[in-house]
Amino acid sequence: MEFDQEKYLTLLAEKYPTIQAVCREIINLNAILNLPKGTEHFMSDLHGEYEAFYHILNNCSGVVREKVDMLFEDKLSDAEREQICTLIYYPREKLELMKKEMINLPEWYREILTELIEIAKTLSSKYTRSKVRKAMPEEFAYIIDELLHVQKDEDDNQVIYHREILKTIIELDNADEFIVALANLIKRLAVDRLHIVGDIFDRGACADQILDLLMKYHSLDIEWGNHDILWMGAAAGSRACIANVVRNNLKYDNTEILENSYGISLRRLTLFAEQLYPGTDPMEAAVRAITVMLFKLEGEVIARHPEYEMEDRRLLHQIDWENHTITLEGKTYELREKEFPTIDRNDVYRLSDEEEKIMEELCMAFVNSSRLNAHIRFLYKKGSMYKSFNGNLLYHGCIPLDEEGNFEGICIDGRMYKGRAYLEYADKTSRRAYLSGRRQSDLDFMWYLWCGRKSPLCGRNIKTFERSYIADESVWKEASDPYYKFYQTEKTCNMILREFGLYSSFSHIINGHTPVRTGEGEMPVRANGKLIVIDGGFCRSYHKTTGIAGYTLIYNSHGIRIKAHQPFESVYTALQENKDIESESELVETEKERLMVKHTDNGKKILEDIEGLKKLLEAYRDGTIEQGNI
Repeated sequence: MEFDQEKYLTLLAEKYPTIQAVCREIINLNAILNLPKGTEHFMSDLHGEYEAFYHILNNCSGVVREKVDMLFEDKLSDAEREQICTLIYYPREKLELMKKEMINLPEWYREILTELIEIAKTLSSKYTRSKVRKAMPEEFAYIIDELLHVQKDEDDNQVIYHREILKTIIELDNADEFIVALANLIKRLAVDRLHIVGDIFDRGACADQILDLLMKYHSLDIEWGNHDILWMGAAAGSRACIANVVRNNLKYDNTEILENSYGISLRRLTLFAEQLYPGTDPMEAAVRAITVMLFKLEGEVIARHPEYEMEDRRLLHQIDWENHTITLEGKTYELREKEFPTIDRNDVYRLSDEEEKIMEELCMAFVNSSRLNAHIRFLYKKGSMYKSFNGNLLYHGCIPLDEEGNFEGICIDGRMYKGRAYLEYADKTSRRAYLSGRRQSDLDFMWYLWCGRKSPLCGRNIKTFERSYIADESVWKEASDPYYKFYQTEKTCNMILREFGLYSSFSHIINGHTPVRTGEGEMPVRANGKLIVIDGGFCRSYHKTTGIAGYTLIYNSHGIRIKAHQPFESVYTALQENKDIESESELVETEKERLMVKHTDNGKKILEDIEGLKKLLEAYRDGTIEQGNI
């Protein structure tokens, strides 16, 4: 389709009807281009650990503490600065504690308000006044705007004006609400964009609370992880995904999120399991029951899709029921599980009548849970398989490769999907599975994305059957995609970046999914700085493996810094002791010149807008288009 410049300029003229209106907007946009780039905050693998996530979200991976130290290191003690930080992180809760300790409360209010205004003023300096005003709570916007822009004059009139505003706020007993407003503004200005590089769900108990927080966040994107896609598939009605979700939450003792948060009852399953396995702990019995159902359902999916090349993962029919053994790759293993009361040996993958009823009930519950579907719709709205943003490529798992390091993928309906085309096919199919039609083949593909051998979200050969039923741990090893060998090399990372249209030497891959085993000497920065693994390590069960509580990433106008975090104790400890997460900052890349908005994706769009406005200005001046409202 040819670009119709005349039509474009006519439409633009409706918004900017005069030469002066056009000039004003060009001046405004040029000014924005020369502001510092906003701070981006990258987090990954939250895994339902709400308190640790909430704290790092509040402290902006240490950005708030850095600004407080920069401003007040020579004026306030360590304890006083720590107290200010905690107040910013948790303003309402900390206020209640601090007010009990203050002898001269009005004086303390005056001091803390002055300090918070100074912090907000510093953080607001990289934004337009208009953008800062929009970030302010409406009820205090005018007052905060005035306070942020107080200037000293020869008679100190402005300073007196500033002091009188604060005095009135305190006298009206409105200081608490004003402190809360300032604290929220500071956190809002500290981070311009949040990136969640996958895996909000599972392991920890509070993924729903994390999503509630994210739904209120001012600017973010989400790159789906394998655990996210599993829940998305379950909400779409994939029975194999539903069985996996239920099993995961039973296994990690997280049934509250299903039953209390999302209203998905497990009563029928647990009663059925108690009858099948009398004398067994009810939760353990439920895991045993759902595990058998899971392998039946997965077996059906694999049988429907030979293109998945996962026939070797259909193992129920290979069990020797008399001897309770199974032969894998020529070697026979004894099964830990001896009882399979729901298996029909003539049709091992068929659900029993009661299992069928349980799955029907669970499917109805997942598909119709209003709270769950509100969260899933949010994941579709803000999420995708990958994102290219400001020169960086973000994805959760991997870009599947073959043993030679070339792009690998999957053949669907006679077409091979690899590299970028594969991720875009996966994105399109995932959306179609939930948003239109819920075709069985699309639902099955959601399951494949969760655990398929060449899934870009999984990246390994899952062995749930072996881990569930075979004691010999030598068969538990889950071979990883060759990606995880080749991504250590700069050549491979550059190949991937080019595949996604990123050719700059300053581009990076931001990758989640795999915990960095810091205790074993692993480092998060790989391939000579081209790839950064930021598995957040929020999951408590991984802390012994990783040695720390994982990594987050900060990308501001000065460069990229990776932040290594120690485990978070609790919000209670943070409030009582002003105890922050201990973090170490490591520079990944420092920019020679400070990055401005003109260097960002938004800057490119603004430059295009300026070019259009200049053409409109020319059209007004040569009479091609007539000015309006003059």
